[in-house]
Amino acid sequence: MDEGCFFEDLRLGQKASFGKTVTEADVVLFAAVTGDTNPMHLNEEYARESFFGERIAHGMLAAGLITKVMGTQLPGPGTIYLSQSLRFRKPVKIGDTVTATVEITALNEEKARVTLRTVCSVKGEPVLEGEALVAVPSRAAIADRRATKEAAE
Repeated sequence: MDEGCFFEDLRLGQKASFGKTVTEADVVLFAAVTGDTNPMHLNEEYARESFFGERIAHGMLAAGLITKVMGTQLPGPGTIYLSQSLRFRKPVKIGDTVTATVEITALNEEKARVTLRTVCSVKGEPVLEGEALVAVPSRAAIADRRATKEAAE
């Protein structure tokens, strides 16, 4: 496996984070990829008259930073998303630096499943909170697959 953790390497309380400043280009590209062209995200005049008084980034753009942490850091490559709950606390504005943090809160050895607390924050204040469930490769499962493949060859 490339630089990820096997299930056996994980411990309760382990954390990893990633920060990114949300740019105009991020918002426009996210709208293009998802088709979410809500004027709250793209139209300054419309947004000025809204509840927030200015444009805001898509909430799911911030949530997407969680997948970066889980897929590349903790647990890392090979991690498969099974579920995610999200509670949006505050808006993310263009120019905000969002820090996504994941923390292991439960380990299910029988199924090689990991529960993680997921938080995105701006200036230390949570803008998004939730919980994820992921499947993580185990050394035993990888070894079994390799043995089966070699036996078939």
